[in-house]
Amino acid sequence: MKQDKICIGWNIRRIRKEKKIGQTELVALLQLEDVTITREALVKIERGIQHIQVSQLKAIKDVLGTTYEELFREEV
Repeated sequence: MKQDKICIGWNIRRIRKEKKIGQTELVALLQLEDVTITREALVKIERGIQHIQVSQLKAIKDVLGTTYEELFREEV
């Protein structure tokens, strides 16, 4: 039986790619919002191997112009 799974990192990656924003560009945009994050940290977040901070999540939502619902969408 396959379980539904929420992976914020995969959703961030999917939305970022849909908007044609590279990882380096997203990190730069986040830093303009006073959010400290490195490209390496973003890579780990997108792969699901590093936890995301609330401030990072809010800034990513704002910069990508998306919703929390979209970021928390379940993978089927």
